[in-house]
Amino acid sequence: MIHLPNDDNCCGWYASLPPSAIQKRLNGDEKADFVVVGAGFAGLAIARRLAHHAPTARILLIDAQQVGQGASGRNSGFVIDLPHKFALEHPNPEHKQKILRLNRYAISLLVTLIEQHNIDCQWSATGKYQGAVGRRGQARLDHFAQLMRELGEPCHNVEGKALSAVLGTSYYQRAIYTPGSYLMQPAALVRGLADNLPENVERFENSPIRSLSREGKRWLLQGDHGSVSTPTLLLGTSIFTREFGWLKHRLLPVMTFASWTRPLNETETDRYGGQLNWGLTPADHAGTTLRMTIDGRIMVRNTYKYVPQYGHSVSNSLRQKIQQEHRQAFLARYPELEAVPLTHTWGGTYAISRNFTNFFGQLDDGVYACACDNGVGAAWGTVSGTLLADLAAGVDSSLLADIQAVTGMPALNPPEPFLGLGVRSKIRFAKWQSRSEL
Repeated sequence: MIHLPNDDNCCGWYASLPPSAIQKRLNGDEKADFVVVGAGFAGLAIARRLAHHAPTARILLIDAQQVGQGASGRNSGFVIDLPHKFALEHPNPEHKQKILRLNRYAISLLVTLIEQHNIDCQWSATGKYQGAVGRRGQARLDHFAQLMRELGEPCHNVEGKALSAVLGTSYYQRAIYTPGSYLMQPAALVRGLADNLPENVERFENSPIRSLSREGKRWLLQGDHGSVSTPTLLLGTSIFTREFGWLKHRLLPVMTFASWTRPLNETETDRYGGQLNWGLTPADHAGTTLRMTIDGRIMVRNTYKYVPQYGHSVSNSLRQKIQQEHRQAFLARYPELEAVPLTHTWGGTYAISRNFTNFFGQLDDGVYACACDNGVGAAWGTVSGTLLADLAAGVDSSLLADIQAVTGMPALNPPEPFLGLGVRSKIRFAKWQSRSEL
């Protein structure tokens, strides 16, 4: 039996959208040339590119939930072009240049699709701020600026009144602005991409796969009310790849949590005094991510949890505690908005690896996967899914060579209970170290 996603129903991005059209479920026995499991950024990109390579093939895209309810619709709404966090620390400059090329290719693909299909997802080329509060954050920010210079990428320092005029708060001492990232409404983007798939892609939602087996040269996927047989299976399932029997003991399920406000009214917007539509990530990795959306919502994200049972690891009481922590972070930055409530608090599960390595490639005869985005799923999911379809179709390119060069095998994890003890201790220690940046 495969352990399924168990996401909460509290995601603000999803709740702010109109109800989605009901999609068909897997019902009865099906045969397909290709089956793609997972309809997030990776799975959608896989299916779209396969349809381009094989326009007469029957391609099934299957998700256990509704499109937009999984991790791809729950992130903070950044599409980041630069190597992110630990990837930026890689000692090989060419390695980082390859990641940069891959991320920017993903952004170009998304721009084309959004314009072609007129997808309303608050897409904007606004860049990104990297912010620091205290001395620890300032030191990390100096290091980030040095890495940008080594990478040859433009960035500039913003501080004092210029920074508070953007953020509406003087809480941050300094930020570095980089121009290449985009902001968007993730649930709206994922849903828009799914609603505009090629005609030979059939989509099944709310159709969990319960088991997988091999029958001769074909793979049989068994659901609650039907099955699918295919010679070629492509997994855009990230952390859930291990539930199908591959990459076991190599992926760590981590959930990040965010909260946001309702849209500020006119009086509150005047009190706030900053700009709309910006995003800030912390110079210190465990610090606070902050967003102001186009429609005037402030979002705070700064909590990480190890979730070996995915959503089952999170109780309502834990979610309420997390919202209180987010409330404290919100009021520290915007005390003048004390009357503004946090309306939604949600989590999203993603995969990281101990060696911060993404997996990309073939797992078995007729089985391909891209997994473990290490927290940067929008760009990486799009490009890895696109190129995975190329790999399965036998289509070579310099970009395929790039992604094969920068990916590898995630490191093996120690067994439980040592794994859980280690991960939880590391998260707690990182939070303590970064307390000045929260």
